[in-house]
Amino acid sequence: MTRPLLLHDDELLLYGFGGTHPLSVGRTRFAIELARYLGVVDQFQVRPSSEVDVELVRSAHDDDYIRAVRSNRSHPAYGIGTTDNPLVIGMHHIAARTVAATVDACRSVWQGEVSRAVNIAGGWHHAMPAEASGFCIYNDVVAGIKELQRLGCARIAYIDVDAHHGDGVELAFQGDPSVLTVSIHESPLTLFPGTGHGTDVGVGDGIGATVNLPVPEGTDNQGWLRAFEAVVPAVVRQFRPDIIISQHGADGHREDPLTGLALGVESMRRAYAMIADLADELCQGKWVVTGGGGYSPGNAVPRAWAHLLATVAGERIDYDLATPQAWRELVGEGAPLRMGDGGSEDFACFEDGYDPANEIDRAIMTTRRAVFPELGLDPEY
Repeated sequence: MTRPLLLHDDELLLYGFGGTHPLSVGRTRFAIELARYLGVVDQFQVRPSSEVDVELVRSAHDDDYIRAVRSNRSHPAYGIGTTDNPLVIGMHHIAARTVAATVDACRSVWQGEVSRAVNIAGGWHHAMPAEASGFCIYNDVVAGIKELQRLGCARIAYIDVDAHHGDGVELAFQGDPSVLTVSIHESPLTLFPGTGHGTDVGVGDGIGATVNLPVPEGTDNQGWLRAFEAVVPAVVRQFRPDIIISQHGADGHREDPLTGLALGVESMRRAYAMIADLADELCQGKWVVTGGGGYSPGNAVPRAWAHLLATVAGERIDYDLATPQAWRELVGEGAPLRMGDGGSEDFACFEDGYDPANEIDRAIMTTRRAVFPELGLDPEY
C-alpha cells in the first residue's frame, strides 16, 4: 500500500487565538510531536500544503466576508472580534492555509496519488458562508468537498465525530443529495451550536442525506460506540460513497473543559477504525481525514490524534504504551503517562435489543426513525 499523505508545515501549526482562549496554538504541535516520537509520522509521506488560493476560500465563503477577514479589523457582524473568535492579525492567511491543505488532501486521494490523506490542522466545521463561528474562520471541509465535486466525484460521505454538531458543513450541503453528512455529537439541548436534532434530515432534494445523531450529556465510551455503530455504518453503506471525508474533533473526551461527554481515547480509536473499514469496503480505501475541536491540548488531543494517525497508517498503538519522556517534557506539567485512559472499546450492539428506558437508545431510535426510511432502510431492523 502506498504510504498515506500527511499535510504538515509550520504555518499549519499557527491556527489559534492566543491568550486564555480555549483554542491553543500548541495542540497540533503536541499531537504531531507525539506521533513523531512514536514512529507514526515515519509511516507517512509528509509535505507542506499548497500556497494560499483565495479562489478555494471563495468556494465556501462570500466575498464580503473574506474581505472582512482580510481587513485585520473587528467585524462583529461577521463574527470577527468576538469572544469566541477574537481578532488575530494575519488570520486570513493562517485560516486559508488550512483550506489549501484540506483541498490538497482531497485532490491527492481523488486523483489516485494516495488512498488516504490527512490535514490534522483542518476540520473547521462551524464556519458559515458569511460568518466566523465556534472558533472557525474558514470552512476547509466545505472547500474540500466542493473541490471533489469540481473534479467529478459523484457521491461524497462526510462523517463528523466532534462533540459539537457539524453545522457549517451540514448547511452547505443539506439540499444536495450527492453529499451525505453524518454528525454524532452532544445533544443540542446542552451544547453549542444548539443544532443537529435527530429529526433534522435535510431539505428539498437532499432529504435523507443529512443524518444527525445527538447523544446525551455524560455519554461514555460504551454508549457512544453503541450509538455510532447503530447508525453510521448503515447509512454510509446505503449511500455508497465514492470517497469518505471525516472530521475528528477530540473534544468529546472526558477531560475536555468545554463539553459534557465522557469519552476516552478508546472509543475514539474504535470509531477511527470503523471509518477506515468503511472506506476500504465501499470506496477502495479513499479517505480524507481532518482534525477539529479539542481543548485539552496537552492530554486528550495529542493522544487521540496520534491514535488517529496510526489508524490511517494501518498501525495500532497499545493503550498501555508509555508516552515518551521527551514528549512529556515538551508538554510539561500534567502530561499523560499512557496512551490510553484505562477504558474499553467493547460495547453492546444496538441490534441485540432496543431499551426504550435507555436515553441513548431513545436518541438512536429517533434518528433511525427519522432518516432510515428516507434511505430505504428499516429503522426497526
